[in-house]
Amino acid sequence: MAEDELSLEGPQGLLKGAYVEAADNRAVVLIIPGSGPTDRDGNGGNGLHANSYRLLAEGLAEKGVSSLRIDKRGMFASAAAISDGNKVTVEDYAEDVRRWAEKLSSRSGHECIWLLGHSEGGLVALKSVETGGAPVCGLVLTATPGRPIGALMREQFKANPGTAPLLPDLNRILATLEKGETVAQEDIPPGLRWLFSPGLQAYMINLFSHDPARLMASYAGPSLILQGTGDIQVKVSDARLLKEAAANATLTVVEGMSHMLKTVPGEGPDSAMETYTNPRLPLSEAVVPAIADFVLRPRNR
Repeated sequence: MAEDELSLEGPQGLLKGAYVEAADNRAVVLIIPGSGPTDRDGNGGNGLHANSYRLLAEGLAEKGVSSLRIDKRGMFASAAAISDGNKVTVEDYAEDVRRWAEKLSSRSGHECIWLLGHSEGGLVALKSVETGGAPVCGLVLTATPGRPIGALMREQFKANPGTAPLLPDLNRILATLEKGETVAQEDIPPGLRWLFSPGLQAYMINLFSHDPARLMASYAGPSLILQGTGDIQVKVSDARLLKEAAANATLTVVEGMSHMLKTVPGEGPDSAMETYTNPRLPLSEAVVPAIADFVLRPRNR
């Protein structure tokens, strides 16, 4: 897949991304990564090697849809943009997206571009259109939470048998962060300090303050909500909350699709985890057609 490296001036250095121009170049999407250290291809730490965003770019190009995949401020090829990748806010990411949208519109020759946010990237997409002004055609929200992230994390911890002994501490820490307050490291069990370092706590306080459904309700443009029934992180009920907030949104539920936009190859959570670690697994068959059909649909502008 031929791609060009694009760059954008960040706070201290360059933000970078990979642009793929489809032969037909009928539309263009900006792919916004999910939470944590996730790179432009959809890979990162803790064994995450799914290649989901690269597979999206390849599949969309075959449908005539160009794309830009980005590394987030302070991470991977965008590491020079800020000295500490944890010293960011959702508003910072949203501002980067707005500026990328302007650059991508100019580079692709399209009057407007589509924002394709995955997981937490969907929240960033929603935040980036809150004030308008950017050349955005509409939103594609894939595996995007419909509730504040603190509530989602609490549910995820409860569903994980391995965290059962730590649930009281986890709930206490989350409740404190949701109030906008930090927790001293000595008040956090040693096994959880990596998750709640001072830098990450500051980011979580900001992250937890945003309600995706409220942001969705304030957006009047076209939007596609794409959610899988095999997702062990974000539920179909989250997608329905987003849909309820925006009656004109299109909701597409893909049977058996995991959080990484791939079909779970078997039964149980262990099988779902293979979609996070096996880059050879393809995207669910419905994903690319659903996105391409939506962004290429004729509309009055």
